[in-house]
Amino acid sequence: MTDWLDPDRPHAIAHRGASAYARGNTLRAFALASDLGAAFWEVDIRTAGDGVMVAHHDAATATGLVIAETPADDLATACDVPTLDAVIALAMARGAGLYADIKAADPVAVAKAFQDAGLEKAILGAFDPAAVNALRAAGVTYPTAALVPLGADPFLHAAAADIIHLCWERMDRPQAMLTPEFLSRAAAQGQRIVLWHEEDPDRMAELRDLPILGICSDMPELVHPFRAPKVWPVKTVAHRGANSVAPENTLPAAACAFAAGFDWVELDVRTSADGALVVIHDADVDRTTEGTALVVDLPLARLRDLDAGSWFDPHFAGAQLPRLTEMLDCARRWNRGIYIEIKHADPMAVLREVQQAAMIERCFFWGWDYDGLRAIKAADPRARIMTRRMDFDRLEDCFADLSADIIEYDSTDDWSDMDAARAYGAELMICYMGRDPEIFDRVIATRPDIVNIDDLFTFRRRMEAAGLDTNGR
Repeated sequence: MTDWLDPDRPHAIAHRGASAYARGNTLRAFALASDLGAAFWEVDIRTAGDGVMVAHHDAATATGLVIAETPADDLATACDVPTLDAVIALAMARGAGLYADIKAADPVAVAKAFQDAGLEKAILGAFDPAAVNALRAAGVTYPTAALVPLGADPFLHAAAADIIHLCWERMDRPQAMLTPEFLSRAAAQGQRIVLWHEEDPDRMAELRDLPILGICSDMPELVHPFRAPKVWPVKTVAHRGANSVAPENTLPAAACAFAAGFDWVELDVRTSADGALVVIHDADVDRTTEGTALVVDLPLARLRDLDAGSWFDPHFAGAQLPRLTEMLDCARRWNRGIYIEIKHADPMAVLREVQQAAMIERCFFWGWDYDGLRAIKAADPRARIMTRRMDFDRLEDCFADLSADIIEYDSTDDWSDMDAARAYGAELMICYMGRDPEIFDRVIATRPDIVNIDDLFTFRRRMEAAGLDTNGR
């Protein structure tokens, strides 16, 4: 056994890659999984019609091609089904381990493919215990896993395996079955435990600190979400949500950001022709939908008919432009907040929706209309207002009218008066929309109260490279 089989916390195992955000078992899903912090990729393995091993869960593609009857090249061309060799090469390039779920392939051939490529971190699993027995008989040294279906006795089903993989996601409370006695018995037998694919944040909170080998998830960012270092309790704003993972200003982008542990999602609010508050950045719908019109010229029903996802990736086809109320509901479900940029909307209408959602204390506001911001503050003193340092010649003017709660500094601003700004009692936020590691390092060294970053996943990795613990320790 190797050190990675005894982690100090469960490995994040991306179930078919980051399959919440890309079609499962594709190279995009696997690469995205690493971006989201997965240590392992779970890959389903079958044998194509020409004997080449490929990554695919079902026996046939969505278009009806039978994997076992179709050559690998045809599967790749028609359905973007990658070969196992391509998955291995990508895993080695990204430093990821592979967790094989052998569906219809020779288990020993899978092990040989891993070994020939020099893949160190790999686990060979299957539902059929015969696969584990075949691997043992062949003297394969990679650890083996038996996937345990609901209703089977885990210790009988996985008796010959190194790892008990519990497929209990359809139970109401599977975590209740993981008693100290269960965990102790597995440990006494020298067996590790891997858990089902879990996407529920409440259940995940009960699982991530257990003494187990790994947790599968379609959302690998949920396994170990960002927690600010104790030495720098920074708060985080995801610009237009997790916009490198899902289409900007949509519910999937917001959910991904919140699952990843980020505090706020920044979004842009505009008004439809019939007065509804919708979330979209541009004045027109052209860039992020298939439509061609100004937002203000379309009623809500027409806006909701537009496809706000396909421009980003076919996986998100049919995603809608969300209403502000939906984004507020999403934030409330995740116990997170929203940074509302008012692009073209009545400030009082925006405030009312925030108040009705009981989210006033979890939101802050900015917009080009400073009279509108003043009106929000006058109507509800609890409302938190942001101002931008670049909009004022003098620091004191940032506070004169609005008593701003947050002062935003752009990466190109002069940061020399930040200490003076703190004396006003405001929180300091640095906004950076690029990915230059040197600017990331400058932000990290400055230690603002809040960061507003376009790609927080890359920023998190940069924090870790600087020696900061992003797991709250």
